[in-house]
Amino acid sequence: MGKNLFLKGIIYGALAGGALSLLDKKTRQDMKVNVKKAYEQVSYVIAHPGEITGNIKETAEKIRNTIEQVNEDISFITEKVDELRELTPQVKERVKETKIAFSGPEDSLEEDLLKEVVVEEDAAEKEK
Repeated sequence: MGKNLFLKGIIYGALAGGALSLLDKKTRQDMKVNVKKAYEQVSYVIAHPGEITGNIKETAEKIRNTIEQVNEDISFITEKVDELRELTPQVKERVKETKIAFSGPEDSLEEDLLKEVVVEEDAAEKEK
């Protein structure tokens, strides 16, 4: 029962506060304008329900198309990232082969280091 009185008190307080605020002429004028706008909007919706429904359906369709386009874009980007992941080791191998082809026997230390790096990178990729 205490809850019931509390809610009634809130409602009565809000009504009293609203009534007191209407003593101000500017507030009354603003309320009159806002109520008139709200009434016009509600009247328009009631008079033209088909138009409102059509607008909602059109907006929903636009949103659906946008989501589909975003999904397609994400799929495309994901595919390209996967291709790059596959291509990167091949490029590394080509660079390694090219370096070996153009380098002499004095570069054997560099080759050994490069092999270690490639092996470590391959191990890291397999862990993923």
